[in-house]
Amino acid sequence: MGALSPWHIILIALVALLLFGPNKLPELGRGFGKMFREFKDATTGGGSSSSNDEAVPAPKKELNSSVTEAASHDSSSVSQPK
Repeated sequence: MGALSPWHIILIALVALLLFGPNKLPELGRGFGKMFREFKDATTGGGSSSSNDEAVPAPKKELNSSVTEAASHDSSSVSQPK
């Protein structure tokens, strides 16, 4: 079996058009595009997905504030030699 020829692609497109109709095909295309984009982002470890962008800054800010708080707590609890 070789690669798909243009005739195979046309036949697949016609079958999809007959099965799903012209109104449902754009919705299916968007769904597959979103699925492949999310898969690619998950496998590469990065991406521009809005859910990833919103989720990352909050834990980073929380970690920074915790480290700052711990550092100030440690420095205030240490007694200075006289």
